[in-house]
Amino acid sequence: MLGNSSSNRDANSTDCRLALAGVVCQLFFMVLLIIAITLGNLVSLLVFFCVRQFRTPQSYLKASLALADLAVGLIVVPYSSPAGWSVCLITGPIFAGCTFVSISTIFLLSVERTITVLKPLHRKAVITKRRITWLILGSWILSFSLAVIPLLSVPNITFEYNPCSKMWGTFVVNTITFATLRQYRKMRKQLREEPQGTQRLSYSDVTAARTIGILTFAFSVSFVPIAVFVVGTVVGYEWCQFSFYAFWILASNSCWNVAIYSVWDPKFRQGMREMFCKQKLRADSQQYSILVRIKISQFNGWMLLG
Repeated sequence: MLGNSSSNRDANSTDCRLALAGVVCQLFFMVLLIIAITLGNLVSLLVFFCVRQFRTPQSYLKASLALADLAVGLIVVPYSSPAGWSVCLITGPIFAGCTFVSISTIFLLSVERTITVLKPLHRKAVITKRRITWLILGSWILSFSLAVIPLLSVPNITFEYNPCSKMWGTFVVNTITFATLRQYRKMRKQLREEPQGTQRLSYSDVTAARTIGILTFAFSVSFVPIAVFVVGTVVGYEWCQFSFYAFWILASNSCWNVAIYSVWDPKFRQGMREMFCKQKLRADSQQYSILVRIKISQFNGWMLLG
């Protein structure tokens, strides 16, 4: 009996240590994710708003995307611990609204790149800062309306799932996406075969399109676990542990954008260097002016003493 009780105590203590280690790892990952999301998106916003060459309609859209990701890092992730329905009623709609903003902004970025590539002569007339600003405001209002209105209008939400009526839209969207990619490949092949005198896509246009494609792919990959979890929950499965990983995978997407910009966008790297070099030059000039004032005051003191 004594041997059995001691073995049970050892097993319980081992389980407690493992549970404590798991909680510590989760907290460490949460803090690391908050820091990465906050710093990365703050750097993106500073580059897009402070560097002159980034004051373009496309940069406005990227700033909107960074602002939505920053809200996830400052509001959703820190308060995602179990703390009752009151916190969930705040963080849930904010997370859903920011996710909808990310989807709509990536869609607007794709439309902007499509117009730039297919209609380069009409780009400045169609894509203006004022129109992009109104589209950004509309996307934020519509996204948070979609996130908040169902909770206000229907307190007890029930789900009904029909695979024939709910999944055909995804099939259509995927078909259109792959058809568009195929058409884009054909267009690039034709542009390569054209003589040098004709108009070609600039390197910056190709780089911007590639960056937006990588952003879309990264967001799609991070959104897949949530989509699988929602479909499984509606069907009747209970995946508590899987929901935890699905949430954090989608939340971690908020810190990837600045890494994608830094790797794939040379203009963004140049903007970061320009912004930080300007700040360093300002600090050096301020220190130099302070030293000059000190020297002048010392010289005046010596003259008075002389």
